[in-house]
This record gives sequence, structure tokens and C-alpha cells, in this order.
Amino acid sequence: MHLSPLDLVIVAIYILGVLALAQFASSRKLPSDHTTYTSSSRTLPWWAIGLSLIAANISAEQIIGMSGSAYALGLAIASYEWMGAATLLIVGKFFLPIFLTNQVSTMPQFLKRRYGTPVQIVMAILWIGVYVFVALTASLWLGAVAVHIVTGLSLWVGLILLSLFAGNYALYVEMKSPAYADLVQVSVLVLGGLVIAIMVLERIEGGGGLLGLTHGFSVLATRVPDHFHMILRADNPYYKYVPGLAVVFGGMWVINLSYWGFNQYIVQRALTAKNIAEVQKGVVFAAFLKLLVPALVVLPGIAAVVLLPHLSRPDEAYPRLMITLPNGLLGLVFVALLAAIIASMRSALSSIATIFTMDVFGVVYKERSQRQTMIAGQLVAIFALAIATAAAIPFLKGFDQAFQYIQDYSGFITPGVVVVFLLGIFWKRATQAGALAAAIGCPIISAAMAICFPEIPFMNRIGYVFVILSLLAVAVSLADRKDRTDTAFALRDVNFWTGPAFNVGATVIIAILIGFYALWW
Repeated sequence: MHLSPLDLVIVAIYILGVLALAQFASSRKLPSDHTTYTSSSRTLPWWAIGLSLIAANISAEQIIGMSGSAYALGLAIASYEWMGAATLLIVGKFFLPIFLTNQVSTMPQFLKRRYGTPVQIVMAILWIGVYVFVALTASLWLGAVAVHIVTGLSLWVGLILLSLFAGNYALYVEMKSPAYADLVQVSVLVLGGLVIAIMVLERIEGGGGLLGLTHGFSVLATRVPDHFHMILRADNPYYKYVPGLAVVFGGMWVINLSYWGFNQYIVQRALTAKNIAEVQKGVVFAAFLKLLVPALVVLPGIAAVVLLPHLSRPDEAYPRLMITLPNGLLGLVFVALLAAIIASMRSALSSIATIFTMDVFGVVYKERSQRQTMIAGQLVAIFALAIATAAAIPFLKGFDQAFQYIQDYSGFITPGVVVVFLLGIFWKRATQAGALAAAIGCPIISAAMAICFPEIPFMNRIGYVFVILSLLAVAVSLADRKDRTDTAFALRDVNFWTGPAFNVGATVIIAILIGFYALWW
């Protein structure tokens, strides 16, 4: 047990604060249909949208998983964050106006209106599978690793405790007060991340203050220069994880478009905006925050190469740094980690419940009541959490970088998601048969390519599968001989105009990204 009495007090205060928030949330009078992040209650302002997007994104996957990958391969892993910021701008400019104008509540609902019920159900099932066996499982595993290192509890005990605490909070507060919850969680996350980033730089440099931090970063770059390249060469042992220019011009775009543009887990946040202008300001705010995330999660992982050079597995980097912190600060950072796990689990469970009730249960059982829908959503969320808890250790114990597990196995459906949505939005001729060919063919073709060509980096595989599925969907749609114009979304009704706040913010973000890649090419 590395937690001192002071640390335990901080953790207890956090838990009591969470319970108080739950009590406050339960006392608020809400509409009977306000059960998840859906467009049934479009009231959130831009700052809440931005915080919600980041709260859903920053999880144990980033805090521990990305730090572990940074320990192994360096700054190149930050491309997931920085290219994600660029993707957010595209989503805010082109995709969210379409969804909001057409009053889309869930991503499978869009598929139903565009292609029909079969595509809706198939994609809903694929999404739920990924949320359970990738998002929830990885968050629980990485959280359990941290709890094990910090408290000395076994992995199984840590896993069960996290599941019970974070799961109950997610199911209770998420349904009541998502905006309040995200404000608290993101604040704690940023504070904890800043603490550990500052501490590791001061430890490397041996001094304090702003000049000390700057010098610490300079010393770190000098000590491990091979960890400060954004684009890895083919001879790098970790090229298979971040394959060179594919992070800028290849499969990374497919990954990010699927995650930020067509992922219920994330997009549900934006669908609660007051209006299009508000959501676009929120997206720019989130993109700015994405630029800062590597300072909180990637930098500590690189610093651990100097401070903790002989770890048995990279995913131990962040937790091992945590236990070197002074009393009190350890408790604060540990609380930030709990906040990350709670935020990501809350979003995943809410998405599972929303998609199941609206796009599976609601389609099969049309005569359902509001109460039956609510009970079904809660039961499927509990069932999903139980499955993820049981699967976490068997699935992830053999991986030294859980972050790569997440990206690799998510990639078995992401190319199909992007193909189905892009054709559905921008090509009126796309048919249900073409969409089904892409959706069902995606995991099959991805698995076949992974087995037959294991030497291909998964990010490149995702790009190749995207091209194959695009050709397949177009060919099947053309052969289907059905005119789908009647179900296509009329883009002429969508206002793609963006205001000064979005335009200026987007310009600044793009300029910063160009600077980052030019500096650390």
C-alpha cells in the first residue's frame, strides 16, 4: 500500500464528493425521457459540449495506455491526439450540421433512415460488441493495473472494486446530471495530469519554477532523442504501431473519423447542443484541449524512460510514476485516475444502453413502454459491465501496451463504419445491399488480412480495408439497381456556414499542428 493516511483522506473526500453529486443530481426534477445523452434534451452550451467530448475521450486508455505507449515508442503516439484535433474540426464543419439539421439522435438511427432497419441493427450490434470487449474491457484492465500497483490489491480485486464503484456511479449520475459530472471529472483530470507532468520534469532537471520546467523538457529531449519523433521510420521496432506517414495521410484518418464523427460513444455529446453554432464552438474548444492532452499523458510516459528505465511492461509507467509522488499528491493523481475511468465508463455504458434500447430493443419490441425501455437499458448496461469485468484479464494480460490492443481490435469495424456513413451522407446512389456488404464484410476482411498478412501494421491494414470496402459497397450498390434518392439526406437543406469563433479557432489549431509536426518531424 503506497497511499498514506493523507492520500486516503483525499480519496475519501473525492468519493464523498461523488456521492454528494449523485444526491444533488437525484434531487433535480428532469423530464421522464431524460435518460441518456440524446437529442431529446438539446440544452447544453458550448463549454459543456467541449468538456463532455474530452471527458468521454480521456480515460484510462489515455492516462495509462497512451503513457505506456509513449514509454515504448515516444512522441509519435501523440498523433492520435493531435490528428484527433484536426478531425474534430472536420466533424464540426461537415458532419454535425447534417446530424443536427436532420434531428439524428443516435448513429444507428441515421443508418435506419438512410438504409433501413437491417443496416441499423447490424451496425448497432457491432458497436455494442466493440464498446464491451474493447472500450469497457481496456478501461477496467488499465485501471486495475494502477490500483494493483498503488494499493497492493490483486488485479481481480481491483477490477471488481472499480467495476462496482465506477459502474454504479456511471449508471446513476450519468442518467441524472451529465454536464455537472463532466465538469467535475475533467477538472480533476487536468489538475492531476498537470501535477504529475510538472513533478516528473522537476525531477529530471532537479529544480523548480517555469525555467526549471523548460530546462527539464530540454534535458529530457537530449537524454532520449529517439523518443521525440512524430514520424517513425520503417526500421523502428515500433513502426508496426505508428507506421510513418500513415498517421498523417493514411489509416489514422479512418480511425479518427470513425471515432470522432460516427461513434455514438462520442457523438452523443454533441447531439445535445442548443444549436449548430453552439456545438461548433464546443468542438473547437475540445480541439484546443486535445492539443494539450499529450502534455498530461505522453510527456510522463517519455519521462519514465529516464526515471524508471527498467520496467517489465510499458503500461506500468504511469502507475509507477504515481507512487514516487509525495504524500497528498499521490492521492490527488490517484483520484484523477479514478475520474478518468469513471468518465469513460459512463460514456460507454450510456452509449450501450442508448443504442440497445433505441436501435435493437426498440426495433424488435415496438410496443414497449417508457419504463420497459429504461429497465432494458439498465439491464443491458449491467450485463455489459459484467462481461467486460470477466473478460478484462484474460483478454489483456498478454498485451504489454493496452493502447495498441484498443486501436488494433477497434480497427476490425472502423473501416466499415466510415465507408457506410460517408457513402450514406455524400452518395445518393448507395443502397442497403451496398451498406450491408461493407458492414458485414469489414470484420471478415479485416480478420482475413490480419491472419494472412500479419506483417502489415494494423493502421495500414485499416487503410487497405477501407479502400476495399469502398469499392465493394459501390459495386454492390450499382449492381443493386435501386434508386436510393428518396432516403438520401438533402444536403442543400444543411447550413455548412461557420461563424468567426469557429473559423479563427480552426485556423489557429491547424497552424499549431503544422508547427508541432515541423518541429518534431
